[in-house]
Parts: sequence; C-alpha cells; structure tokens
Amino acid sequence: MSIKRSALSVGAVGAAALAVAVSTAGTASAHGTMTNPVSRVAACYAEGPEHPVSQICKDLVAASGTQPLYDWNEVNIANAAGNHQALIPDGKLCSANRDKYQALDWPRTDWPATAVKAGAFTFQFRTTAPHVGTQTVYITKPGYDPTKPLKWSDLDPTPVAQVQVDRTATNGFYTYAGTLPQRTGRQLLYTVWQRSDSPEAFYSCSDVDFGAATAAGAPAVSALTAQAPAAPSDAQIAADAPKSTVAHHGHGGDPNSPAGAVIPTAAAAVGTSATGPLLLAGAAAISVGWAGMVLRRRRVEAVRRDS
Repeated sequence: MSIKRSALSVGAVGAAALAVAVSTAGTASAHGTMTNPVSRVAACYAEGPEHPVSQICKDLVAASGTQPLYDWNEVNIANAAGNHQALIPDGKLCSANRDKYQALDWPRTDWPATAVKAGAFTFQFRTTAPHVGTQTVYITKPGYDPTKPLKWSDLDPTPVAQVQVDRTATNGFYTYAGTLPQRTGRQLLYTVWQRSDSPEAFYSCSDVDFGAATAAGAPAVSALTAQAPAAPSDAQIAADAPKSTVAHHGHGGDPNSPAGAVIPTAAAAVGTSATGPLLLAGAAAISVGWAGMVLRRRRVEAVRRDS
C-alpha cells in the first residue's frame, strides 16, 4: 500500500475514533437513590461515613465498613432485566441481595424515618448518572412489621408512583408526583429503577412514619421521627467522589456483583471514566500522525519537482 493510501486509511480511522469520542462524551450508566423520602443508604451517608450519628448507622459502619456509604448510589443488579423477585429473595430487598449492602436489610425500628401523611407526595430521586427507564415506588401494606425482614408479600402491589425517566435530570434529580395511601406508624417505600436501555436495575428502601392515629383519625407525627433524616448535599457528594468505587460507565464498583454484566459500548465508556480521556488522546494522536505523514509526503513530492 502506498504512503498516501496508508496515511488516508490511518487518518480515516483516527477521524472516526475522534468523532465517536466527541459525540459520546458525557454519556454514562445510571446510578442514584431516593432522597425524598430519604433512603436508608442516603440517610447514613449524609450523617458521614467516618462519624455517623445515629446508632443504626454506627452499627452499619461497624459491620460493613464505610465503603457501602461512599458507594451510596450503587445498590444495583447488573442483569436484572425486570426479574426482580426471581433475583432478590425475601429479606434481601433493600440490599438487592448484595453482601456489600446487607446491613440495609436489618429489620430495626431505629432507621431514620421521614414524617409523611396520606395524600399527594413529591418524590425526589438523586441521580448521579441519569438514564432512560422506569421508576416504580411501592409501599408496605397495613400491618407491616418493621421488626421482621421485608418480604415481597409485604408490599402493596399497587404502586404509589410510577414514572418514565430519561437521560436528563434537573439539577441532578428526578422529581415526580405520587399519592400515599392511609397508613399509621412506620412503613417502608421500596423503589425499583429498571433501565430500558440495559438490563441493569437500582433499588432503594426509604423508611417513613405516618404517626399514630388520633381520635379524629388524623395522623400525628410520632417521637421516632423527631430526628428527621437528611439527604446528602451536592457539596458532600462532590467532596467524597474520590472515595467512591462506583464507575459510571459500568454496572457497579463491587467486584462481587452479579456476573454477566453488559460490556460497556464505546458510548458508555466515554465520559466520567478514565477511558474517555484515553480514547480522546488516542484518536488525537492518530490524527496527528496522519497529518504528519501527509506533510512528509508533500515535502518529498516538492523536492522531486525541484530537482
């Protein structure tokens, strides 16, 4: 093959690689958790992984370390594909059956709980990498016992909210409306985020307190919600990003996550991961090399003409 043809071939590859890199920059897989009402993992992370305040969060760190909290946005199953009940056994719903997050399944009454009441409710889901899919929020049935492991049969099959989400999230949140039914005391909201562009799904458990029923039937906030849980701030998330093992281009940072994860495409590999800059640099280098070969070829031809 001639130098000119080689240069054109290399240049075409470099230009194509560069075009792919530029057009796909910024894309990433989906991650996040419910922050209104605050999920268990978000509440403990907001307290501070190194110095948690509530006893339940202190116990979580003592049992599992701080990494599950720094990886607060990664309670997922890579290949769920809608088979949630088949993959997650009773008693493992909050952890998505992942050992890394097993403390989230503890059946205790001292999880930080958000005070709520029946009626319209605005949900907020904090996403660090938005993606298309469906978020469905379920509530526990009347008579739910928070001192027992959560089972699928504890959830009311009628969602309190269901929404289609996409690749954009205002200020990092999916915000949507739902309706909470009449309940009393402690209940739990279970959120399932199933991506439609991947089999990956995310899960979160949010403890809520409807309070005790008064004589008039109106809910009254109980003493258990005097210390309302807080959601992590943007500043905290940004400051702790270097301590997270979550890779947005993949399906979670846990090496023990379910096998068979979908291999990221070129589009998914560029963006927040180190692969993006490497791809851009490689494409640029190829293009520079191609340009150099063309210039050298032109100099040789000029010398020949002059001689």
